[in-house]
Amino acid sequence: MVGLGTVVNVALILAGGLIGTAFGRFFTPRIQDSLLKATAAGILFAGISGAMGGMLSIDGGKLVGGGTALVVLSLAIGSLIGEALDPDRQIGRFGEWLKYATSSSEDPKFVDAFVTASLTVAIGAMSIVGAIQDGIAGDWSTLALKGAIDALLTCTMTASMGRGCIFSAIPVLVFQGAITLLARLLQPIMTAGAVANLSAVGSILIFCVGVNLIWGTKFRVANMLPALIVAVAAAFVL
Repeated sequence: MVGLGTVVNVALILAGGLIGTAFGRFFTPRIQDSLLKATAAGILFAGISGAMGGMLSIDGGKLVGGGTALVVLSLAIGSLIGEALDPDRQIGRFGEWLKYATSSSEDPKFVDAFVTASLTVAIGAMSIVGAIQDGIAGDWSTLALKGAIDALLTCTMTASMGRGCIFSAIPVLVFQGAITLLARLLQPIMTAGAVANLSAVGSILIFCVGVNLIWGTKFRVANMLPALIVAVAAAFVL
């Protein structure tokens, strides 16, 4: 069944969020802070691992680097486009609307929780590649694996940041669902080189999310999202 992968992914995010909500209220602020930092550390190293996997290789028994110019250009150009379009502001506004629509106005961390969780579970090559596999062949295994990872992340983030994290299921549903529907159009674009570029740049954005979780907002990650498009385009230009 085409689209089942996104349905499973969303269901697992909701399940993780509900579990985190159920148990998070029993945690003291100290435990919630520890959970948040532990999750952030995992996100940081997941981002580092993905970025290094795309930028490092073994050549003649030696570790060599590459792709630095691609990453810098993608992030710089993508950030310029993002600052012009300002999706960070739009996502924040949607988060504010959700806050009042779900009667969560008493939760001061709702919008930050929603935005942070959304960026954590929606960015990455697994989202795009998995959705294309689902749309072309009905293969939802990649999105099922991603959903299991997302459920764990959402559970711990909800326990520490609040129920705003649960609603990260909405952008995942919209984003991955749209890619699944457009899969046949996107398949020729997502070559091995394009996926590699996407994975490297996406991993750096995930790293930035981890930085924001620990040290407060240092990066407007939503405004850096166009870097993903630039990275894919670069596979055909360079």
